[in-house]
Amino acid sequence: MYRINLARGSFSAAETTLVESPEFTVTGVRYPSGIESVTVRNSRGRVEVLPFLGQMIWDAEFDGVSLRMDSTFRQPRPARLIEDTYGCFAFHSGLLSAGCPSPEDTHPLHGEFPCADFDEAWLEIDADSVAVSGRYEYVKGFGDHYDAVPAVRLHAGSAMFDIDLTVTNLSAARTMPLQYMCHMNYAFADGARMTQSLPEGAFKLRDSVPAHVTPTPQWTALNEAIRSGQVNPDILDAAAGYDPEIVFFADGLDSLGGTLEFLLERTDGVTFATRFAGADFPVATRWLLHNGDQRVAAFVLPGTSRPEGSLAAKAAGTLIELAPGASRSFSVSTGIKEKA
Repeated sequence: MYRINLARGSFSAAETTLVESPEFTVTGVRYPSGIESVTVRNSRGRVEVLPFLGQMIWDAEFDGVSLRMDSTFRQPRPARLIEDTYGCFAFHSGLLSAGCPSPEDTHPLHGEFPCADFDEAWLEIDADSVAVSGRYEYVKGFGDHYDAVPAVRLHAGSAMFDIDLTVTNLSAARTMPLQYMCHMNYAFADGARMTQSLPEGAFKLRDSVPAHVTPTPQWTALNEAIRSGQVNPDILDAAAGYDPEIVFFADGLDSLGGTLEFLLERTDGVTFATRFAGADFPVATRWLLHNGDQRVAAFVLPGTSRPEGSLAAKAAGTLIELAPGASRSFSVSTGIKEKA
């Protein structure tokens, strides 16, 4: 495997080819906002990664189909909080805390990591794949100290790609709290069907109402219609009014074993797919939102806990306590499923 280091100063407003082969092309560019971007292309499509801003995946497109949610953001923006640049396809939620904070929590929405300013970034290249990777070190005096290495890997001839993350507690004396969610914001497709390799009824409608959700009469009625069975929760229906968001949880995935598969089957024959091990991600979240500004069908968000904040995870017993010097790795495969 070859490694090519990426330097911030090498990015400019003009797109530059960094690596090229018969199957892969890797280009770099700097947005007008100042954010650096790397795009990896194969014969099926492309993924675009922001190597120094949380290593978030800004965009993904395969077979001419965009995977990314619709939003008001035309480009990534400099940010410390994810809500200040919320237009990406995927980001890493966590890592000391994750999800929507309760009024008693002190962490930001989705934690400190989504917009982390990376220390270094690089490409990993072999005969059949290209990955964008990097390293971020978090350290606080009298606080936590960790090292995080994510990677986004695109394979030859495939419309599926891997999103990986390894976290290491660098403290020699302090246990580190760990919450992680791979937050993939898939495009909304009216009429699409969501299925998964889980027992029937595994997804349950969220009972709590987080601080950022302001219920409306229409939203309350939709929730009641889903609970009563009048509305099929597995079929996307733009007219149903997923505004504010409609959220479902599936717990206990670590008891199922093996690799789990989640699908969003569109009416045009395209099927979005996500696969991961339940042993790594015991909780799956489904997040649906459809209004004039944002349209997203996050048919599965794999997580170590529900995205209800640090205190809720601790109370539920799903907050990971990472021992000094210990590491945890996570891997998700996602994209467009091959037709049978």
